[in-house]
Amino acid sequence: MSEKAFINSTYEAARFLGIAPPSCCDEVEKAYPTSVSKYYLGIVKDKDNPQQDPIWLQCMPAEQELEDQDSDFDPLAEEEQMAAPRLIHRYIDRAVLLATGRCATRCRFCFRKRTWANGTEMTDITEDELKAICDYLKQTPSVREILVSGGDPLMLSPHRLKTLLDKISAVPSIEVIRVGSRVPVTMPQLLTEEKAEILAAYPSVWLMSHFNHPHEVTLEALEACRKLISRGIPVLNQTVLLAGVNDNADVLEDLFRKLIANRIKPHYLFHVDPVRGVRHFATGIAKGLEILEEFRPRLSSLAVPTFAIDLPEGGGKVALQPNYEIDGKYPSVTDNHLISYEEKLKD
Repeated sequence: MSEKAFINSTYEAARFLGIAPPSCCDEVEKAYPTSVSKYYLGIVKDKDNPQQDPIWLQCMPAEQELEDQDSDFDPLAEEEQMAAPRLIHRYIDRAVLLATGRCATRCRFCFRKRTWANGTEMTDITEDELKAICDYLKQTPSVREILVSGGDPLMLSPHRLKTLLDKISAVPSIEVIRVGSRVPVTMPQLLTEEKAEILAAYPSVWLMSHFNHPHEVTLEALEACRKLISRGIPVLNQTVLLAGVNDNADVLEDLFRKLIANRIKPHYLFHVDPVRGVRHFATGIAKGLEILEEFRPRLSSLAVPTFAIDLPEGGGKVALQPNYEIDGKYPSVTDNHLISYEEKLKD
């Protein structure tokens, strides 16, 4: 992969877009280096005011990243829950495998920002690490599902990707493999026909995409997803609610409608995790519930994802729902409503 496909500073980004350089971000980039694909930076639309553009905000440094020095780098306790190197075992029936530290674009809201802070980067998984993981899984048959994450597993070469999937799928207890990837959004050309064929060879594979904004739903991104969908691979999407980017019901409705029109199911809408260098993207849980409530009369269940937070200290995901009211005519559901409903069932 050519290094010329990536941009590694705000100054390079400004030259690429033909705009004036933004305010100095040198100190931010020392702590959290910039790396963005030219493809993804190329879909910035607001070149007159790029620092308000939803694409720029997701991939380029901001001074607020250095304002939060007290937060934990690993508030979800992933390191503590490593059952083997690169294997996070939090839930009884599923585990996360960190296949690589590489991404096509370093997202500034990344909840694994610790893995690339200060210019460090987790390498690709080794044969010994993969063997240790498979040994653990064989000894722990309660694990039936693996989420292959990273980094981005679609950054792996076709050979490494196939080897990893071969080894994991050969574990007798593994029934489902989810591949989490933002490649269709940030560098869709990396999802080649060869990689699509590799993924399609395993009947248990699902692709978890990561679209956050309607501007990301380009022809190229959709074509990458169609390579999978046309081969029978289900594609579900995870979106992160981001202040200044998509914390608006109209924006998210546009995104989710575009996704379901292309057979991509909105699966989760996540609140930002309290990770160091990320918290300026947080909207507050109330904002997510407010948006979800606006969706009720506007969007079908196909288009509405589950709104969730990840509990700190490895507590896992919790789904949240608002107390609904319809045009102010009906009060929110209470215990009395539920009792009345149950009584009607008995009649």
